[in-house]
Amino acid sequence: MTAGLSVPLARSSSVFQWPVPAASLVTPLLQPFAGETLITILHTNDTHSQIDPLPDNDKSYPNKGGVARRATLVKFVRKENPTILIDAGDVFQGTPYFNFYKGEVEYKSMSMIGYDAGTLGNHDFDNGVDDLTAALKFANFDIVSTNYDFRGTPLEARVKPYLVRVVGGIKIGLFGLGINPEGLITPENFKGVKYLDPVRMTRGVVKLLREQERCALVVGMSHLGYYENPREKQFGDSQLAAQVDGIDFIASGHTHTFMQKPVLQKTPSGSDTIIFQVGKSGIYVGRIDFTVRDGKITAGAGRLLDLRDGSLG
Repeated sequence: MTAGLSVPLARSSSVFQWPVPAASLVTPLLQPFAGETLITILHTNDTHSQIDPLPDNDKSYPNKGGVARRATLVKFVRKENPTILIDAGDVFQGTPYFNFYKGEVEYKSMSMIGYDAGTLGNHDFDNGVDDLTAALKFANFDIVSTNYDFRGTPLEARVKPYLVRVVGGIKIGLFGLGINPEGLITPENFKGVKYLDPVRMTRGVVKLLREQERCALVVGMSHLGYYENPREKQFGDSQLAAQVDGIDFIASGHTHTFMQKPVLQKTPSGSDTIIFQVGKSGIYVGRIDFTVRDGKITAGAGRLLDLRDGSLG
């Protein structure tokens, strides 16, 4: 895996820019031209209660990750340019922090780091709807789920179907997608929650964010998974984007896919949706930079950020 790989992404070859990977993790991936605004999206997925760095004897990722390093990275990047920080779900389950504190430590840590929004993964329901609701009292950021219907449950007042944030003067529309709970979430732990078709719900929310909210960027936080070569019944972010126009970027989760670089998925109209998933356990953070002019994306670039980098202490 090539941590720090910088990959240019754009909608037209006339606006491609090819940034050289910088030594510093906080260096912008694009240099905006006059009249353009640079926006950074930092994202994580499947952090699974990994508060500390992985142990030194971990066979694959020794001493990588940790919320303290993530906090330092986010602080440094936000000093450089307007930034939004999002998560694609499965914050819970994986270390004794969850077993003992039931989500309090995870959401407090994310709040201190400065997350703007997140969605829900299947493991976030491991203790049921009531315990998830209780844990969310420690989250001072928004939780977004577009295709889970929480009406009539304790989560109804806490989870939003979409979110609009203004970052650097640019309107960003956010939506969240949860995986089909069948076979993944115990029915008792999902009691009262309805799973809705992700394609239908995404088409509706993207139309709303584009036409009513007038968002320049539309970003999905998805726990559907990434399947490059899907087997029967596997439906992930690439398959979704292939059926829905208008999504600029999907922060992907669920399959613990360690992508070396973002991928582009063609939409029905022939434009591109960027998809990026960065493994699990907070080992890496993904970064996507966009330049925007007059409400339109002019260029984009993506990079994998290694939380064992020496500059993070």
